[in-house]
Amino acid sequence: MKLDFRLKLEQTQKLIMTPELRQALRILQLPSLDLTQYVNQILLENPLIEIKQEENSVSLEEKKDREVDWEEYFREAQNYGSYTGPREVKEEFPLENMVVRDLNLQDHLLSQLGFLDLDSLEQRVGRYLIGNINSAGYLTVTVEQSAHDLQVQEKQVEGVLQLIQNFEPAGIGARDLRECLLLQLKQKGILERELFELVEKHLEDLGAGKLNKVAVAMNLSILRIQELADFIKTLNPKPGASFGNGEEIRYIVPDIFVEFVAGDYVILVNDRLLPRLTINRAYSSVFRQEGIVDKKTKNYVENKLNQALWVIRSIEQRQMTLYRVAEVLLKRQRAFFEKGIKYLQPLTLKQVAEEMEVHESTVSRATTNKYIQTPYGIFELKFFFTTGFKMGMGKSASAESIKQLLQEIIKEEDSIQPYSDQKLAELLQERGIDIARRTISKYRQELGILNKGQRRRYE
Repeated sequence: MKLDFRLKLEQTQKLIMTPELRQALRILQLPSLDLTQYVNQILLENPLIEIKQEENSVSLEEKKDREVDWEEYFREAQNYGSYTGPREVKEEFPLENMVVRDLNLQDHLLSQLGFLDLDSLEQRVGRYLIGNINSAGYLTVTVEQSAHDLQVQEKQVEGVLQLIQNFEPAGIGARDLRECLLLQLKQKGILERELFELVEKHLEDLGAGKLNKVAVAMNLSILRIQELADFIKTLNPKPGASFGNGEEIRYIVPDIFVEFVAGDYVILVNDRLLPRLTINRAYSSVFRQEGIVDKKTKNYVENKLNQALWVIRSIEQRQMTLYRVAEVLLKRQRAFFEKGIKYLQPLTLKQVAEEMEVHESTVSRATTNKYIQTPYGIFELKFFFTTGFKMGMGKSASAESIKQLLQEIIKEEDSIQPYSDQKLAELLQERGIDIARRTISKYRQELGILNKGQRRRYE
């Protein structure tokens, strides 16, 4: 075998992720609230980027008073060593970092525990049990395991647990749904034997909609079972869910507004939260003058200037990209904006990217965690990208529009003889939508709609 070495020139294309490009992609992906926080952080870190002041808001006299002789400043700075940029003075406990935390479930239960006249051991058991109650309000550890962990007797744990199960909200500290409902009945002072028997012995059949079977087992009429079941539905299966988890509440702020004005739709990209940014001219002009600043200072200012310019351009590019995405959505989903969710059309990221003449990943980043306010409410941008089903005459329907239609059909059905999933599929097929029964079942579950037996009512 002959071996030889040769020089070979080869031209290839390769994308290099520079820090500036990473920053631009990050800015594109950030929703409005997060972008505002990011910009505020940049304002703290980069002295060459500042908030643009309105011309009319500051008088000429005020401007003169605020002017600084930067040349003199830099000359003085050189007398004290090399200049490394303005120092940020930080408060030890800045007020803006202090967030008022919502009272969570554990705090609520511990406050009730503190009002009880308990010894130190009982307090320790109580805190342990409360710490093992999940966000839904259920105890996630057994009495046996608790006794083992705390090195106490099981009857001591059981005694403290019974105290906690009398706390508010009713049903807290239960170990399963059955116990949770029974606790609520007791706390409400409802002592009907039939209700207790229904919950204790027939909860599974009740949940499956097998009212006939329950009626026979309890020797009651099916109408009476339905009446009892309706009352049980008023109880709370997740008593702890009404409390926060102690985290800061986040609000949805639309990134795009689509409004109907003067007979047509207008697209507005939300920039209300973003400050108007500009370059600090004092810094940028001084560093270009020879002899005023040293080389190290000049490099520092130049790097900060490039960063400032890139941030401003990236934000402008983000706003333009969001506007163009909204333009395509308005064009492709015109029927939705005019008539509602039922008229949503199938759409993919690739189709939008091709129309915008950008890469599909750009559209993906621009629509991630972003929201749009429409005449029919606020929706995540990803909501408009949905698969479709074939209809007659070459048309198609989106999954969301089919879900909306499914809800309307079930809402109008006869509750005494509700539709099965197969019947629902046939009804949609009659309307030209080719859809399988298993897909109907999937959509029904996603919408939180019960099956035929569970929806059935008796007269």
